[in-house]
Amino acid sequence: MSANERWRSVAIAGHTDDPQTATAALVDPDPVVRELALGALDRLGLLADIVVTAALADPDHRVRRRAAALAGPRPAVSLLAALGDAEPVVVETAAWACGEQEQVAEPVFARLVELAGGATEPLVREAAVAALGAIGDERGLPAILAACTDKPAVRRRAVLALAPFDSPEVDAALQLALTDRDWQVRQSAEDVVRASAAP
Repeated sequence: MSANERWRSVAIAGHTDDPQTATAALVDPDPVVRELALGALDRLGLLADIVVTAALADPDHRVRRRAAALAGPRPAVSLLAALGDAEPVVVETAAWACGEQEQVAEPVFARLVELAGGATEPLVREAAVAALGAIGDERGLPAILAACTDKPAVRRRAVLALAPFDSPEVDAALQLALTDRDWQVRQSAEDVVRASAAP
């Protein structure tokens, strides 16, 4: 069977109640097939946490990224290793997934704080800041406030991440964001201020 045929059969398996095909594809030599297998099993409601955890260590970054995305609604799956992945796209996805998990282990939380201020890739910083906002732990607030002076996309995300918090520092950051040179940052600040003022 050609690669294209294997791709097609695994993709269809998720829509035709064919867990055997999807499960067998988890060990296919083609990483695209393995990635599709994760999606098919998830669609079938048969994707076990242990399979997601194993896929986070896959040799191919595309599979690791898909696994990180699928870990979001799975709080039992640790994303710590993915937050240290060599591929920024995996780290970014893992950070977003941590925000979906909302409650994370201490080492994961510490790594998110580190990434929010120190990651080379702006998309990784943005995702880490968003995750800290979703988690809502006060210990993440300094990193979020610092991100309010980052690149526009990161500033915009940081302003939105301030929503769960209430302090003079947060108020000051929002007031400053209302005058930001980037209109999307200003709009985000207006949205947060308006929401906080709502009864």
